[in-house]
Amino acid sequence: MLSTSTLRKKSLRHLMRRFLHFLAVVSLFAFVFLKTWKPFGGKASKTDRKNYAERAENFDGKKFHNIEEFPTLSMQKNPAPDPLTFSKKNPRPDFDFPAKIPDFMSQEDKNNRLPPEKFRVTWFGHSSLLLQMHDLNILIDPVFSEMISPVSFVGSKRFSKPPVSVADLPEIDILLQSHDHYDHLDYDVIREIDKKVKKYIVPLGVENHLERWGVKSSKITNMAWWEEIDVDGLMIACTPAQHFSGRHLTDNMATLWCSWVLKDEFYQIFESGDSGFGSHWQKIHDKYGDFDFAMMECGQYDVQWPRVHSFPEQSVEAARILGAKIAMPIHWGAIILSRHGWDDPVERFLLAAEKEEITVMTPYIGQTANIETPMLFTERWWRRNSLTLMR
Repeated sequence: MLSTSTLRKKSLRHLMRRFLHFLAVVSLFAFVFLKTWKPFGGKASKTDRKNYAERAENFDGKKFHNIEEFPTLSMQKNPAPDPLTFSKKNPRPDFDFPAKIPDFMSQEDKNNRLPPEKFRVTWFGHSSLLLQMHDLNILIDPVFSEMISPVSFVGSKRFSKPPVSVADLPEIDILLQSHDHYDHLDYDVIREIDKKVKKYIVPLGVENHLERWGVKSSKITNMAWWEEIDVDGLMIACTPAQHFSGRHLTDNMATLWCSWVLKDEFYQIFESGDSGFGSHWQKIHDKYGDFDFAMMECGQYDVQWPRVHSFPEQSVEAARILGAKIAMPIHWGAIILSRHGWDDPVERFLLAAEKEEITVMTPYIGQTANIETPMLFTERWWRRNSLTLMR
């Protein structure tokens, strides 16, 4: 008869074998999932990485880096909310945001085209934008999915439905992609919209995601920081941002992130992408000078990741450094990826901009606006169903 001690040891060995078997199965599943699940995107080849290293000073052969190195996460704790600057609202609103039907159709041209000297912007919430300038339709970071995630059943859910679908959008001459995070690069949208898009312009590495999803490589131009491209007389520059990238556990910093400069003979426009506050703002202004209009990210900030997203006051300071005549807060109003009140970004942005005497446009989600008459697009529409700041 086996002793109690021997039986206990055999039982432990059996449990250990079962645990190791379970761990092996889970590891195999995770490996296959990471390799085969298309929303995770593609991967750079050895040839790609060699090309990136030749073009980008901030690429070390494996990963991209910010101008100023820092830890992505901080151990700092959130302070108690300051009633003068922090909204006490919940992260999600308790009502559906009012939205407008976009007016893509020009009065001058019934083919969804504006005269070259005109500029219009339509905001779809968060950082999804349609710019109409230089007789071109330029779509930026389109995200229309209900769930911000690689899967449809878990993630950060939109506050309310987007005001348009892909089918409602006009023909897209250029699709600009700032980086590969899920709240900016939407697999389902890319798959659906590709037939409408003439050209994609993306930071280095993002092209591999698009190609894996069926986009022809001939339609894609990838860019390093400070590279410029001319599209029918419109200059587009890929400029620095302070952020990071990645779509799954093992591809952190494997693709580049950026901001964008668009310039023609009539306007100079800036779109910030996702970016913390840093010296790159001054470098961009040193090279390109003042901007007529700047779309500035101002949401999803937290003291635990203080360098990869700008607090609203920092966003306004960046707009000041860039010499922006008109600023528009973005990266808010559709989803929440942080713990601040849902209206905190825009309210703090407005308060800081007033002190700096910067003109701010706050169009409705879906409203097509112009920068010739910015005061027509300053309604504080989000206050309709809610007290702004609870003192």
